Amino acid sequence: MTKHIEFTINGEDRSADVPPHITLLRFIRESMGLTGTKEGCGNGECGACTVIMDGEPVRSCLVLAAEINGKEILTIEGLAKDGKLHPIQQAFIDAGAVQCGFCTPGFIMAVYAFLLRHPEPSKEQAAEALKGHLCRCTGYESIFNAVGMIVDNARKMEVA
Repeated sequence: MTKHIEFTINGEDRSADVPPHITLLRFIRESMGLTGTKEGCGNGECGACTVIMDGEPVRSCLVLAAEINGKEILTIEGLAKDGKLHPIQQAFIDAGAVQCGFCTPGFIMAVYAFLLRHPEPSKEQAAEALKGHLCRCTGYESIFNAVGMIVDNARKMEVA
């Protein structure tokens, strides 16, 4: 038994028939072929699988694909435009906050969602928004440096 869903992903209207038990994470990776979203823990604790659903960050390992019917999804692949990285993506590269890259998409999507709600945050507020995201490589300093660069340039950035 499957459920028919209609949704928008990275600006493209799509539809699919999905089994009731498949997670959004598996659907994005296996059915949509968008492999930037990573599975870390599989239970919502690490943040590696964070995507944006209707403007809010969600852990895609905790959302069923059937739940995205009528929703708008943005993945890490949807941030770059016309072959140019989003300023948040570029800040992570410039700050050396990518290391192995496994957790990076989740961090970037969390920062993106945070800036949608708080376009001119303090560095402390931005750091608070990343609680619950885990990284085993960077020691977080380079990630917080990237966030600092983003906050310093927030007025120049076009988030949406």
